[in-house]
Amino acid sequence: MTLSARLFRCLSFSLAMLAPAAVLAEPSAIYLVRHGEKASVGQDPELTAQGQARAQAIAAILAKTGITAVFSTPTQRTRQTAQPLAQRIGAEVQLYDARAPKALVEKVRMLSGPVLVVGHSNTLPELVRLFGGAPGADIGDDEYDRLYQLTPGAGGTVRTVLLSTPTVP
Repeated sequence: MTLSARLFRCLSFSLAMLAPAAVLAEPSAIYLVRHGEKASVGQDPELTAQGQARAQAIAAILAKTGITAVFSTPTQRTRQTAQPLAQRIGAEVQLYDARAPKALVEKVRMLSGPVLVVGHSNTLPELVRLFGGAPGADIGDDEYDRLYQLTPGAGGTVRTVLLSTPTVP
């Protein structure tokens, strides 16, 4: 057997061994949070001082979880909520379309390591469901402290833990 044939066989064997791992890639945890408190004026309001403080609190809570990717809708309030954690871990905030939740779910499921998704009160419950979690009660318009932790388990099960971020005066 020639050297090139041996190399080809070795490469083929290596790829065959790695292929199942690529198919099974999924994040070890998915954290989902609503943006922080927003200003009450404008089409695309920014975070209030309280919302900015909540974004910093979220970053502090999640900084040591090993998050490898941060996703946000394009609105200012979600990007401003995601940015403090992204800066802490040296990642770019990746934008997603809130109107295409299945595309986000497919993208996130191809990743490994923990992931943060920042969304809205009317989009997070659907995202939690699409990831296989249990969203619980609807998120009220004045509720900003809900933090979901979804942990994929054996056989496609997903464990949902409902946490909360501290309310900042």
